[in-house]
Amino acid sequence: MEQEKLFHDDIYDAIRTAVQRIGGTKKVGATLWPEKSVTQAGELLANCLNRSRPEKLDPEQVLLIKRLARQANCHVIVAFENEDCGYKPPVPIEPVDEMAELQRTFIESVKQQKELADRMQRAQMRLGRDLGVVEGG
Repeated sequence: MEQEKLFHDDIYDAIRTAVQRIGGTKKVGATLWPEKSVTQAGELLANCLNRSRPEKLDPEQVLLIKRLARQANCHVIVAFENEDCGYKPPVPIEPVDEMAELQRTFIESVKQQKELADRMQRAQMRLGRDLGVVEGG
């Protein structure tokens, strides 16, 4: 396995590294443009990753490349962006860990909703009592 570059000259360089890690311009190009031949799609992607060419990727295509790179355990694009913008390096979240955290948060929110409903019921009873309303008539 080829050693990943530690530093990238620009965003194009970072995306090129990710594309190579995913499987190359033909594979990724065919994913981006399934209506084109593999060769045409690969050439178009190579052109998009050449700063001097007019062809460019749109933001959704870049996001797709980032997702594919994430699946390949490659985080160079996000790492480059974070470093360039002054953020900490990315910390990938494993889906199983994310699901466990979401479940914990959901259970806690249900508990809080129950507590709020109980408090609202007690407040409603106090309101009725303070206004002299007698239940049942």
